[in-house]
Amino acid sequence: LPTGFLEALCHRTEEEEDRQKSPRPVTFTLGNEVLGLGPESEFQNPDAEVYMHFMRSHCCYDAIPTSCKLVVFDISLEIKKAFVALVANGVRAAPLWDSKTQSFVGMLTITDFINILHRYYRSPLVQIYEVEEHKIETWREVYLQGSFKPLVYISPSNSLFDAVYSLIKHKIHRLPVIEPVSGNVLHILTHKRILKFLHIFGSTVPKPRFLKKTVQELCVGTFRDVAVVPETAPVYTALEIFVDRRVSALPVINDAGQVVGLYSRFDVIHLAAQKTYNNLDISVREALRQRTVCLEGVLTCYSHETMEDVIDRIAKAQVHRLVLVDENQYPRGIVSLSDILQALVLTPAGINALNS
Repeated sequence: LPTGFLEALCHRTEEEEDRQKSPRPVTFTLGNEVLGLGPESEFQNPDAEVYMHFMRSHCCYDAIPTSCKLVVFDISLEIKKAFVALVANGVRAAPLWDSKTQSFVGMLTITDFINILHRYYRSPLVQIYEVEEHKIETWREVYLQGSFKPLVYISPSNSLFDAVYSLIKHKIHRLPVIEPVSGNVLHILTHKRILKFLHIFGSTVPKPRFLKKTVQELCVGTFRDVAVVPETAPVYTALEIFVDRRVSALPVINDAGQVVGLYSRFDVIHLAAQKTYNNLDISVREALRQRTVCLEGVLTCYSHETMEDVIDRIAKAQVHRLVLVDENQYPRGIVSLSDILQALVLTPAGINALNS
């Protein structure tokens, strides 16, 4: 294992525990008459608050699996070794430990890898292979340029409602759960983990009526100015869109404009595993073909499907979003975990963290 790399392996997987327990970005916009914008009153009925109360009655510790894998990096570790370690351990992020201050100071995520590639791939001054030798702390100093933000974290005793609010408000995908006395990271909470917990254990509470409404009626998702990427575009174009638009995935379209795949931030980390990040001019189609993880293709939903159907599909498939398509497979929107948790948990509480 690389120096400065800590790993806590557990005996059972999360799933086992749950069974027991540079062209410009292409966008499209739909008008209100197509969206069928639904009134917020759907989320203001008394029965709409059941998931809000459920989340407030359970703490973050409840959602931590008995077994999990946690990877921690010291900021003195070289960038290349850090990203290779992420791939080798199948994790998407790691808390960063500063030995000098004896504290956790941030997170290293796939977003950092994307920002590094985007910043230096076509740089005339610094070659990408030179950046590989940089330490994590060097990258943080260069990229953040003194604007260090405190690490967003949560206590295991805080409610899952607080966790959902923090994830969506701060527009982050990973929330470290830190034990306040010891200062140890116990787990990294994600939207996916929280929805999975709700999907498994939330069946004990009555289902709100709005679950029978369609995603079009409830207007849950993103339907305006949604970025897509042509399958013939170079991977570097996808990176540009990730950085400029701060999106986590891009529907991939063919020449006819139909959805044929999905290129996500997580796909980018496989460039590190395959050592192909020095050739970002390959097409998105080729990058999808080369990825080591075999996927069933892009998961989709339709505007006439109910909220309950969409939640079941996204939870069972353990994906982060569904692409909303019409009957001809043309993209019409994105329904993400953030959209779903906002609707289920925060909107009934009168909070719109997505746009705060």
